[in-house]
Amino acid sequence: MTLALPIKDQFILPEGMVYLDGNSLGPLPRSVHAHLSEMVTDQWGQHLIKGWNQDDWMGQPVRVGDLVGRLIGAPKGSVVLGDTLSIKVFQALSAALPMRPDRKVILSDSGNFPSDLYMAQGLIRHLNAGHELRIVAPEDVLDAITDEVAVVMITQVDYRSGRMHDMTAITSRAHDAGAVMIWDLAHSAGAVPVDVAALQCEFAVGCTYKYLNGGPGAPAFIYVRPDITTDIAPALSGWLGHDMPFAFEPDYRPAKDIERMRVGTPPVLQMAALEAAMQVWAGVDMDDVRAASIALSELFIAEVEARCPKLTLASPRDPAQRGSQVSFAFEHGYAAMQALIAQDVIGDFRAPNIMRFGFTPLYLDASDVRRAVDVLSDVLDNRLWDQPRFLAKGRVT
Repeated sequence: MTLALPIKDQFILPEGMVYLDGNSLGPLPRSVHAHLSEMVTDQWGQHLIKGWNQDDWMGQPVRVGDLVGRLIGAPKGSVVLGDTLSIKVFQALSAALPMRPDRKVILSDSGNFPSDLYMAQGLIRHLNAGHELRIVAPEDVLDAITDEVAVVMITQVDYRSGRMHDMTAITSRAHDAGAVMIWDLAHSAGAVPVDVAALQCEFAVGCTYKYLNGGPGAPAFIYVRPDITTDIAPALSGWLGHDMPFAFEPDYRPAKDIERMRVGTPPVLQMAALEAAMQVWAGVDMDDVRAASIALSELFIAEVEARCPKLTLASPRDPAQRGSQVSFAFEHGYAAMQALIAQDVIGDFRAPNIMRFGFTPLYLDASDVRRAVDVLSDVLDNRLWDQPRFLAKGRVT
């Protein structure tokens, strides 16, 4: 039995705020504070180093990985948490390339998040073995998957526009061409239904501070298809990825399961926050989340286009082709977003001119959408954005 949405009572949100930024940082679930307090006071405070065994801090990365895995269709024991998403991208890519040693092309698209591309560029420089990062337009990905390609590395949902790739078609084409498939689920996990087991992709990675509400700096995850786990050789051969870390052997021997993708000491406090945050997903069905998200985003688009003619839709109009976000282009998008934020309607800005709004039906409803458009219309109609304080850019946009 699924829960009715939204479940606003499970989140802490400031009174009067319309929070449309879950695609950059999810809000605080009520379950987190008590769990973190207990962890700090009783586990760390009273158990100290005994907590690694007594409170199973050592098992957190896989235990919490299973909670995330349920939302992306991953079998139990195939997802592990830890490090940042950039590190997980590096791990997946550095493990994938040796699986196709006779090929040199890493294929990605121009809509991919820059950090993924940066990690590929850095790995190529490090290997110095003639690899090439080939970047094509998102709509050209399928045709670009040839027998030259070693690895296809794609983010399912474009971080700017919300444009969503067809995971089934791309994964199938990659496998038909003999390539390894890596999916970045940063804007997918907790936002759209995903089934990595059915896809049979080799790797998937993602972060947990967005739609999974793990908090700022929450650890990232990596999925490895179970049948290839023992065949891959981790380039980041960290202590806790060893088969027996406390044997203190001088040579690396990878663990026999997903734990070989661990690197160093897990961020226990951050992982405890995420573990508590995942409680809000109990009984939540991703198909229900998707249906509610589409309804909210369709309402938002209709209201904005009716009342804010200065904005141009930058997301696909077909809801089946976009994730759980809607983006509009506006020449003064940064300043307009700051003016919105000043009135407690929280979205974010992506260069060069994108105003981005995330729709998370766990804590948003139609009344929130209508209030957001009321404020947006006022900001635009009365040029409230045209003030020095809204024009000055901060380090984070």
